[in-house]
Amino acid sequence: MLIINIIELLLQLFNLALLARIILSWFPNVDRRNPVIQFLFDITEPVLRPIREMLPSSGMFDFSPMIVFVIIQVISTVLRNIRF
Repeated sequence: MLIINIIELLLQLFNLALLARIILSWFPNVDRRNPVIQFLFDITEPVLRPIREMLPSSGMFDFSPMIVFVIIQVISTVLRNIRF
C-alpha cells in the first residue's frame, strides 16, 4: 500500500504547512515576500479559499483551517481503514 502511505505523508506535510501558516498569522509584521512564507501561502490558500467562501462571515476569526484539519483527519481515517 505504497500509494496510501504516500498520500498519508502528503496529508501530514500539508497539516504542518497549515499549522505553520496559522502560527504566522499571529505575527502580522512577518514579511510575506519571504520565499518560505510565500510557499506556505501558495500551497494552503487554494484549499482554504473555497472553504472560507462557503462559511458565513465570523468577524476577524477564520475557521477554515479547522475545517481543513477535520477533513484531513477524516481522509486519514478512511485511508487507514482501507489497508488490509
